[in-house]
Amino acid sequence: MLKLYNTLTKQKEDFKPIDEKNNVVGIYSCGLTVYNYAHIGNMRTYIFMDTLRKVLKYNGYKLKHVMNITDVGHLTSDADEGEDKMAKSAREQHKTVYEIAKMYTEAYQKDFKKLNIEDTEYLVKATDHIKDMEEYVKEIMANGYAYETSKGVYFDTSKMENYGRMLSNNNMEELLSGARVEVDSEKRNPQDFALWIKAPKEHIMKWDSFLGLCYPGWHIECSAMSRKYLGDVFDIHTGGVDHIPIHHENEIAQAIGATGHIPAKIWMHVEFLQINGGKMSKSLKNVYTISDIEKEGIEPLAYRYFTFSAHYRTKLNFTWDAIKSAQVALNRLREATKQHKNGAEKGDQNKIKEYKERFLNAINDDINMPLAIAVLWDVARENVKSKDYYNLLMELDKVTSLDLDKENVEEEIEYPEEVKAILEERKNARDNKNFAKSDELRDKLKDLGYTVIDSKEGQKLKKI
Repeated sequence: MLKLYNTLTKQKEDFKPIDEKNNVVGIYSCGLTVYNYAHIGNMRTYIFMDTLRKVLKYNGYKLKHVMNITDVGHLTSDADEGEDKMAKSAREQHKTVYEIAKMYTEAYQKDFKKLNIEDTEYLVKATDHIKDMEEYVKEIMANGYAYETSKGVYFDTSKMENYGRMLSNNNMEELLSGARVEVDSEKRNPQDFALWIKAPKEHIMKWDSFLGLCYPGWHIECSAMSRKYLGDVFDIHTGGVDHIPIHHENEIAQAIGATGHIPAKIWMHVEFLQINGGKMSKSLKNVYTISDIEKEGIEPLAYRYFTFSAHYRTKLNFTWDAIKSAQVALNRLREATKQHKNGAEKGDQNKIKEYKERFLNAINDDINMPLAIAVLWDVARENVKSKDYYNLLMELDKVTSLDLDKENVEEEIEYPEEVKAILEERKNARDNKNFAKSDELRDKLKDLGYTVIDSKEGQKLKKI
C-alpha cells in the first residue's frame, strides 16, 4: 500500500484515489514563474514531482497531472505590493513580457529534459486562463468571502475561522501575506490578500474585466486552473515548503470561498536545498543552475542522483564536492549495471523477488528514495553477472530515471579535431610544467565553447 505524508494532516496516509474505479490520480503542481532561469533548488522540487509521478505509475495508476506556468500576477513581494516579476524582468532586459515568458519557459523545459523530468498531462499558462480566474473571483464575491476597494478585490480572511492554520499552523499575527495595512488603507484586515487588482495606467499586463482593466493576484491562478482541469477536489497538490505559509494557505482559502471544499486531499511539500549549509541567495552569488553544474563537467542526471541522497521532506545540502561525488557514484553504478548486461549466468529468482519487494516498500513509504537507491546498488553489486539483474535494474530505473544503461559522460563526447589538438598541446604544456601556456590554451578552448577541468584522470572537457 502506497503511503504519502500529508502536510494537511501532519501524518502518513494510505493513498486511495478519488477516482478509484478508473484508477486515475488527479495532481496539481505549482510551476515556475518564468521571469528568470530556474535554479537547482527549484529543480529539486520538480525532480520530486517527477518521481512521485513515476511511483504512482509503477503502482499501476493513470495520471491526470496539471502544472502551471506563472507568466503574470506574481509580484516581487508576497504581500500585495511591488512590481510584477514578469514586467520587471522585461523592463530590465528590454524585451516584452511575452518574449521573457517564452525564453525562460523554453530554458526550464530544456533543463527538465536533461533531468529526465517527463511532461505532465497538462501544462497550463496563467495568461491563457484570465477569464477562468475572473469567474472564480466572482464566485468568491458572491459567496461573501471577498470585497471590493478602489484598488481591487480582496479576500476577507475574517470570514474564515481557520485561515492561515490549515497547513502551517500560523497565528494570524505571523502571516506575511498582506500584513502591511498601508498597502491599501481600505483593506478590512491586515492579512486580507488580493484576488483581482485594478491595473494602474502604466501597468503592462492587464485585461478587460467586470471591474475594468485588471490583472489577477498570484494565488487565484492556481485555484482557477486546478479546478478547470481537475474539478473542485482532486488527489494531490505538490510544491516547495516555501509555498506552505502563504500561497497554499491562500489557495485553500480561495477554494473554500468559491466551492466550500479544500481543493486537494493530500498536500506534499519538498524541503529547501541549502548551499554549503546556508541559504541560496543572489547576494551570496550561490544561486546555481543546471547549466552551472554542466560547466563544471557534471551531467544533470548526477544532480538527480544527488537529490535522492536525502528524503524529500528533509533539507539537502549542496556542495561542489558532494555533486562531484554524486557523478562518480552514478558512473560506478552504471559501470556495475553494464557488467550484468551480457552476463551469461541466471540470476537468483528469489533474490530478484526480494529486491523488487524492497524497492516497492521503499518508494511506497512516502517516496523514500535513499532506500530505493540502496536497493539499486545491492542489485548492481551482485557477484553473479546476469542479464536477469540487468533487466531488473532497467525495470527499477523506470522510477529513478538515471539512465543506468547509458555510457558515462566522458565516453560519449566527440570533439572537433581543432579542439583535440589544443587539448593535446595543453597536456604537453602541463607535463612540462608550462602553466602559463596551459592557461593560455584553456582560454583558447573557452573561446571555442569548452570548459576544461583538470582531474586525477586527466583533462576533461564540457561544452559551455
